[in-house]
Amino acid sequence: MGGRRVGPIRSFLAAACLILLAGANHAPAQDSPVFRSSVKLVRLQVSVKDRAGAIIPNLNPVDFAIADNGAPQEIAFFERNSAQSLSVSVLVDTSGSTAKDLGYEVQSVNRFLRSLLRSGNPADAASLYSFNWQVTLGVSFTRRIERLEQALRSLRGEGGTSLYDALYLASRDLRFRDGRHIMIVVTDGGDTTSTKNFDEALEAVQRADAVVYPILVVPIQADVGRNIGGEHALATIAARTGGRVFSPSLGSGIDDAFDEILRELRTQYMIGYYPKAVPPSKDRFHNVSVKMRRPDLRAVTRSGYYGDSEP
Repeated sequence: MGGRRVGPIRSFLAAACLILLAGANHAPAQDSPVFRSSVKLVRLQVSVKDRAGAIIPNLNPVDFAIADNGAPQEIAFFERNSAQSLSVSVLVDTSGSTAKDLGYEVQSVNRFLRSLLRSGNPADAASLYSFNWQVTLGVSFTRRIERLEQALRSLRGEGGTSLYDALYLASRDLRFRDGRHIMIVVTDGGDTTSTKNFDEALEAVQRADAVVYPILVVPIQADVGRNIGGEHALATIAARTGGRVFSPSLGSGIDDAFDEILRELRTQYMIGYYPKAVPPSKDRFHNVSVKMRRPDLRAVTRSGYYGDSEP
């Protein structure tokens, strides 16, 4: 009995040795480069402006100085007037307070989406969300303007404002898309009904590498009756992601805001670096600074990123 069992076992071991030897013969050379998954390219969408606020489009890598947690970094990737595809999520506030002016906003959003998808990279795409007491994905990422227009026509104003929930959910859908990630939020104020809070929404947006442009359409000019705290929260999110807040009047003012956003997107720099010798962060958030060599210029980009692990 025992002899009959030894033969198959020896055959199995011999076959296993042959497989291991074959694998060894195809092993990479000792001097082959080793890439570790913990090192990732950090991408920054950067807008550069002069003291008058004019966009400066034709700079070179030597014009920029980047630091990660205070440690200087070497630029590994640089693209001016970036043609990388855009994934643009438009979030439209449909709470009850917007009902009166929603028609003007929808028309402006429609014109912007047409301009976005008719020029630029043929891979550019847009999605549409609406939010009141709940968040609704009207159209997932598409280039079909007729689908976006149909969803826009169905919007109605009612209920509360789940702004932070909208930012959180839109970030989830943006996070793993190729190219540049943009959020445009058309709203008249702050959050009232979200299950997510400000910090959760901000972290989600930063993890999605998204630039946020709030368009605050506030018909009330006096502070009384306005959600000033909500407006400040949106300004903070815009600043930390490399966007900026627009506060247009109704009508052509909204169109002007969209035009300025599109012009900025078409003249952005895409800059990347592999973090080296970066001091660890207790909360895994890395503070990034981009400074210009020329004192008359100012770089606008996100304030940092979340590292997956720390040394």
